[in-house]
Amino acid sequence: MANSPIRSGGPSPGRVDAAVHRRRWVILSVLMLSLLIVVLDNSILNVAMKTIATPAPTGLGATQSELEWAINAYTLVFAGLLFTAGLLGDRLGRKKVLLFGLAVFGAGSVLAAFAASPVELITFRALMGLGGAFVMPATLAILMNVFEREEQPKAIGIWAGGVGLAIAIGPIAGGLLLDHFWWGSVFLINVPIVLIALVAMVFLVPDSRDPAPGRLDPVGVALSVVGLVLLVYGIIKGGQLADFTDPEVVGTVLGGVAVLALFVLQQKRSDHPSIDIGYFRNPAFSAAVGAIALVFFALMGVTFFIVFYVQSVRGHTPLESGLLILPLAAAQMIFAPRARHVVDRFGARAVCTAGMLSVAVTMAGMLVLGTDTPMWVMEVLFFLQGTGMAHIMPPVTVSIMQALPREKAGSGSALNNTFRQVGGTLGVAVLGSVLSTAYRDGIKATLDAVPGLPGPARHAAGESIEATLGVAARLGPAGRPLVAAAQDAFVHAMHLTALVSSGIALFGAAVVAVFLPGRPAPAVPVAAPRPDETERAPR
Repeated sequence: MANSPIRSGGPSPGRVDAAVHRRRWVILSVLMLSLLIVVLDNSILNVAMKTIATPAPTGLGATQSELEWAINAYTLVFAGLLFTAGLLGDRLGRKKVLLFGLAVFGAGSVLAAFAASPVELITFRALMGLGGAFVMPATLAILMNVFEREEQPKAIGIWAGGVGLAIAIGPIAGGLLLDHFWWGSVFLINVPIVLIALVAMVFLVPDSRDPAPGRLDPVGVALSVVGLVLLVYGIIKGGQLADFTDPEVVGTVLGGVAVLALFVLQQKRSDHPSIDIGYFRNPAFSAAVGAIALVFFALMGVTFFIVFYVQSVRGHTPLESGLLILPLAAAQMIFAPRARHVVDRFGARAVCTAGMLSVAVTMAGMLVLGTDTPMWVMEVLFFLQGTGMAHIMPPVTVSIMQALPREKAGSGSALNNTFRQVGGTLGVAVLGSVLSTAYRDGIKATLDAVPGLPGPARHAAGESIEATLGVAARLGPAGRPLVAAAQDAFVHAMHLTALVSSGIALFGAAVVAVFLPGRPAPAVPVAAPRPDETERAPR
């Protein structure tokens, strides 16, 4: 088994063990396999949402709220435990934590595939989130411990490109599965990948841990879990209610912020903190984690609504919608592994700012998408958006991970993923709220004019475009005007949501432009003394 220890020292760590160094690219391939299933699972679920919303036996008849919780139950557990999982990896061994996470994720996938109700699906998705929380920090932490510092940007670029691969495979695999099998197959597909990854990791991946972890910080761990769970739950609840001023939402969010503030104070005063808060005094480090949160805020909200645009408004099948997302993934696969070359030439600040501006422009570009816009327009926007993201994620991830000592790689990876997950959750909740509110306002007058539609049914029909189309289908030919009105209302709501996303990405561009470091000054070579000067030098 690959249990070769990896030596790590302080901020300037020792060299990687020679045997580990020789197989580093094979290890990266195995790590990407574990990353693949976590990202692939979410991208598959996006394609399957419409099918799961269909009444039994085709789906589970999940409501819009239940669909959101199928996503958010995973997110809530995942985000709440990421930091703790990273700490446990540093302390107990990242390989052990990774194997545990994969096993739990695989078991949750089997249970989710055979869920008999939306409530069961939500529960088992939460179990998958538990497993995923232990997988994500460990993959990046192990990567940082098997590559030397000079090769880390290249490895992280390939790692980030793996996300693009998962984004590409997920929707296509989901579409193929839904065309031939029942909806649960989109979860069952995880099982063989998990089994292969488990076997490969046992024999190929080395273990590593912090050689001097110090005393455990149970108070800090508890505060981080409670604070993150409260914060994420409040954000999710606000999105569900489409009202972030609701007392329950405000109370939960403020409670989460208060607990996290207490966590920061406790960490500053502790002589054995879980994370050195001093890292956040570095503007480049703080800007990097902020950039990750902001770009995922913009992206996750858009990927949530684009599925319904492609399937419900444009009438494409799940497989076709998966194929239509390919340009976004292809751009990330092509450019993420090469981003380091652009950063070497122009500096992280210029590259990330340009990437953020690209994301902002392409978000605004979605204003041209209508009910009959040629689909190639969306494809071009997706490709440019993926290109922008490919030049954001690798540089900011390198900035975060190289700011911390190698032995704290688990904590650094957890911070990276926590900010990304909280940003994505905010995106789904806030932008989902904008979308649902705008859609409800846009379709209200049309639904009020439908004769014989009871009040409760009218309210339910206005919750989402799928609910409205369900009412239109029951009306038969008389429901055709309602279909057209629903599509127009959704497109208008989508445009408003895309504008908000664009604004968030513009703010992210300003943050990285101000705080990320520019191009480093070239090293001045020291001229070697000439032989004759050496000979004449005084002894």
